[in-house]
Amino acid sequence: MELFEQSINPELRPLAERLRPKVVEDVIGQDHILSEKQPIGKLLKHGRLVNIIITGPPGTGKTSFARALANSAKAHFVALNAVDAGVKDLKAAGESGKERLAEQSEKTLLFVDEIHRFNKAQQDVLLPYIEKGELYLVGATTEHPSYELNRALLSRCQVLQFKRLERESFVKLAEKIAKYEGVDVNQLVTTEAFEKLVSLSDGDGRKFFNFLESALELFKISKEYFPMSVEVLVQLVGNKIIAYDKSSDQHYDTISAFIKSVRGSDADAALYYMARMLEGGEDSVFIARRLIILASEDIGNAEPRALPLAVAGLEAVEAIGLPEAAINLAQVVTFLASCPKSNRSYSAWNKAKAFVAETGSIDLPAALKSSQKSSGEYVYPHDFEKAYVEQSYWPPSISPQKFYEPSQRGHEKIINEFLRWLKTK
Repeated sequence: MELFEQSINPELRPLAERLRPKVVEDVIGQDHILSEKQPIGKLLKHGRLVNIIITGPPGTGKTSFARALANSAKAHFVALNAVDAGVKDLKAAGESGKERLAEQSEKTLLFVDEIHRFNKAQQDVLLPYIEKGELYLVGATTEHPSYELNRALLSRCQVLQFKRLERESFVKLAEKIAKYEGVDVNQLVTTEAFEKLVSLSDGDGRKFFNFLESALELFKISKEYFPMSVEVLVQLVGNKIIAYDKSSDQHYDTISAFIKSVRGSDADAALYYMARMLEGGEDSVFIARRLIILASEDIGNAEPRALPLAVAGLEAVEAIGLPEAAINLAQVVTFLASCPKSNRSYSAWNKAKAFVAETGSIDLPAALKSSQKSSGEYVYPHDFEKAYVEQSYWPPSISPQKFYEPSQRGHEKIINEFLRWLKTK
């Protein structure tokens, strides 16, 4: 199969494939890892192999890096995709690496794309080969490694976070493409169109290659559209589609940024993340439910209207649906973000849970049991002027605890003043 693939004319392959970096030093866009100033970068650029899990968005160079690392290390390269590979394929790669090391003293780098799709049993197959140096693993994933990979495998690997490509990286890629094709980039696109191309690529190097390759192919057919304006470019490659996966890191990261923005009282940032989620196809009911949780966890009694408004937001979403329900969500989001914040009721609940877990099922106060079982004297608070009377509501075998301490923000400031008044004789 390898011989067959090598016989294919390289010009028949996509531009991104033809221009993959040959060695680690040629990898573009990940200087925070691969710079000579970084210890791991120096190690990898000099061809030293370590077991690695690379996490990051699509099109950031994970596959290219793995191939370049194999070349830099003069190692045999084997590629598998966890979508269609299984235990049999992993064992075959491991045994082949074992034989190659013993017979030719050559290391084997196994690249596994979408490694998060392997289950625990499949991941465990790799462990003995990795431990003996018969395979060096480079696993690529767009997911968070600690969510999807088992601890045994993670403990044997170094996790590297690849970032979305920035404008500077796209400039370097454009120069590389122009040199290979013998065409000046300025012949292909105007300055404004190039900036649009960078924006449309959305940090994805593969998209950038594909977009520019389409422009190059059209350029070879006819020069009448060139240099391309923004309008012509959009006609050729289309408008940006929001990168969002409802079951992966984009989902978890964006909802996290959304909640933290509301908690941080930044209504504008919260609306921005909500727009990204909804444009990406996120479930509006999921967003509304998270706002209900936030209303109690982060606002609580500082603004008692937050919870009923959040619940009403969910009801509106379920009754109306998108796109109109986004208007309701926007009202809830801006109100919650603008509310005074307090997590005191949430913190009090956590303290109470921890105390019960520590003390267990202590017998209840006799006076507080149901009337059939009560053997003590319960004093009825409504018989007193303030509807309050000093008496213990705690089991006699433990000291009264202080879980809830209202803040001095919003409505909790009023609660504090009321409690002081209540207990003043």
